Amino acid sequence: MPESPLYEIHDPRFRALIVESAALEELHSGCRWAEGPVWFDDAQQLLWSDIPNQRMLRWTPDGQVSVYRYPSNFANGHTRDRQGRLVSCEHGTRRVTRTEPDGTVTMLADSFEGKRLNSPNDVVVHSDGSIWFTDPTYGILSDYEGYKTAPELATRNVYRLDAVSGALTAVVSDFLQPNGLAFSPDESRLYIADSGASHDDTAPRHIRVFEVEQGGTLINGRVFCHIDKGIPDGLRVDVDGNVWSSAADGVHCFAADGTLIGKILVPQVVANLTFGGPRRNRLFITATQSLYSIYVTVAGASRP
Repeated sequence: MPESPLYEIHDPRFRALIVESAALEELHSGCRWAEGPVWFDDAQQLLWSDIPNQRMLRWTPDGQVSVYRYPSNFANGHTRDRQGRLVSCEHGTRRVTRTEPDGTVTMLADSFEGKRLNSPNDVVVHSDGSIWFTDPTYGILSDYEGYKTAPELATRNVYRLDAVSGALTAVVSDFLQPNGLAFSPDESRLYIADSGASHDDTAPRHIRVFEVEQGGTLINGRVFCHIDKGIPDGLRVDVDGNVWSSAADGVHCFAADGTLIGKILVPQVVANLTFGGPRRNRLFITATQSLYSIYVTVAGASRP
């Protein structure tokens, strides 16, 4: 396959994951900072956040885009739980919420040890029903993506919310700015981005990986990979264990051994991504002002 302005091939393994004839499609534009895409196969729709505009948008395969929720409380990252319900991180209210089938919103977490959370950013759900989310300070740094205020917590943690007891546990507390996160296909690993370099050039711009023990503790944390353009924000894992991360120049793909194997180049800074479509082989990308998509040959590991 000849070199393409759409791809950078860093390792032959990447060639098997991309479709030579696929185009990068701009599905919608006009956002201020597009984030948090989540696919609903049963409803044939993609939801995503336009954080500064205080709205969540809906895209359907017929090309229609509509407002799903306004105001959104500066919602950022989203996922679905194992019952198919929408789980969201809200900067404005500094909480994690769940949208019930009837449309009502349930608050899941807004404080830790008596202090308000910083600004929950991204979220994933384990097969045991526990909800894992990151809590950097982006939503309280200014009034652009939330409400400017001083943090109450001394650290920026990664949390696990137990599905049975409702107990909230800080599973990692040494990140500068924890951001996107994703489980490996067998859930034995948890990948977590540190985007601290967003406001400090000397700070981390890497993804760390942890082993997940039974009961929800994390051990053996280590740097999995570095992002060479911009910072890692949102990330996803495919069924073969490859890690797909946002970056300033597009989407970076890393093999399970941490090797950068290739890039999909995107005209705008990428914030987040998710796999969707009927076969979960369509990569939806939120990048600054726009929603993009491109087909790949591998399916995402996300459930449901």
